[in-house]
Amino acid sequence: MGLRGKNRSGLKSPQTGMKSQALEDFRIRPLAVRGFEDLEFCERTFWFYHAWRYCMIIQGNWIQMNEVKMDISLSGKMRLLIISTLMLLAMPGTPSLAERQVAITFDDLPVAQSGDSGCEYSQLVQLTQKLLEPFQQDKVRLTAFVITGNCSTLTPEQQRTVLKIWSNAGAELGNHTYSHRGLNDMPIEEYEQDILRADSTLRNLLGSTRIRYFRSPMLQTGPTREIKDRLERFLAAHGYRQAPVTLDNSDWMFAYVYNEAITRGDQRLARQVRNAYIPYMESIIAFFEQRAVEVVGREFPQVLLLHANRLNAEMGPELLSMLKNRGYRFVSLDQALRDEAYGLPNGYAGKGGFSWLHRWSMTKGMPNKGEPDEPDWLRKEWKRLRSNQQ
Repeated sequence: MGLRGKNRSGLKSPQTGMKSQALEDFRIRPLAVRGFEDLEFCERTFWFYHAWRYCMIIQGNWIQMNEVKMDISLSGKMRLLIISTLMLLAMPGTPSLAERQVAITFDDLPVAQSGDSGCEYSQLVQLTQKLLEPFQQDKVRLTAFVITGNCSTLTPEQQRTVLKIWSNAGAELGNHTYSHRGLNDMPIEEYEQDILRADSTLRNLLGSTRIRYFRSPMLQTGPTREIKDRLERFLAAHGYRQAPVTLDNSDWMFAYVYNEAITRGDQRLARQVRNAYIPYMESIIAFFEQRAVEVVGREFPQVLLLHANRLNAEMGPELLSMLKNRGYRFVSLDQALRDEAYGLPNGYAGKGGFSWLHRWSMTKGMPNKGEPDEPDWLRKEWKRLRSNQQ
C-alpha cells in the first residue's frame, strides 16, 4: 500500500491486588509502569503484590526500580517473574501504556464539514461548546488553527466570541491562512500574502495573544525544494513554526458524509459512519505507533490532527476514551515538539500532504508504508456526494 497523500492533493492497564490483606495498610492499586521525570512522583505510585512495592522509572533504555520490603516476602521465582515482566515492558519498541503522549490539534476553525448552517452563529456557538466540553473535562491542552476567511457572514464580534470559547477552554490558536488554498495550486507570493492576511485578522481578533504556530492547508508544505525552503524562511521571519502532524487521518471524510446524512435525515448512514469512525481512528493510531518505532526507533509524543466539525462534537468522548485506553497522556503541542524526534531531517519536497513520519522515512530512504485507508463504502459515498454538488 502506498502513501495516502491527502487529496486535500493493547496492552490494557493491568491491575493486581490481594483477596485478603495481610497488613492493615495494604490497598489494591493499579500497576503503573511508565516514564517519570522525577523519583518523588514515581514513589507515590506502587505496584502492590503481596508485600513488595515496585516503582520503575524508564529513562531511555535504563530502568531504575525502588523496592521496599515489608513483612511478607515473595518466592524467588515470583520475584524473578515480576522483574522480568517489568524489564520486558521497558525494552525499546515495547513502551508501557503510560509512556504514550499525544498533542491534539484542530484545523479549520471556526467550523468545517458541517454545511452552510454550520456557520450560523447560534448553531456555531452550540457546536463549539459541545465539541470542547469533553476536552475541557480531561484538561486537554489543544492547539487549534483558524481559517480567518471561513464563515465570512460572522461579524468581527461574533468571530471574537467563538474564538474566545476556544481560548477559554485552554486552546492555543494558530494561523491556517485566510482562504485555505493549498500551496500546490497557489504561487508562493500569493500564499505568503494569504498567511499575512490571516495574521492581521487574528491579531485584531485576539489582541495581544501570541500567535506562534502555522499549519499548511492540506499539509502541503512545498511542491519543490525551492518553494519549501522559501516558505520555511518566511515563517521563521514572521515568528511562526510549522505545526507538524504525525497522526494523519481522514476524519474530514467521515465528517463530510456524516453531515450530509444528518442533513438528509438518513439515520442509517449516520449510524454507519458513527460506528465505523472510532475503529478506523484506532487503526490509524496503531499503525503510526508501530511506524514510529520503525522510523524513529521508539515511540515519541505524537501530534493528532482533527477537524472542528459536527462528527467530532458527537464522538469526542469516545475518541478520548480510545486514546486513554491505549495509554495516552495528553500534552500540549509545545510539549510534544520538545522531543528530539521533531528535529529529524525532513528532506521531503513534493505535492503530497501526509504525516511527518512518512516524510522522515522518505528522507531516510526507507520503503513506503501507508496507513490504513478509510472504508471503501465511505470513500465511494464521499465521491458520490462531491460529484452531485459540482
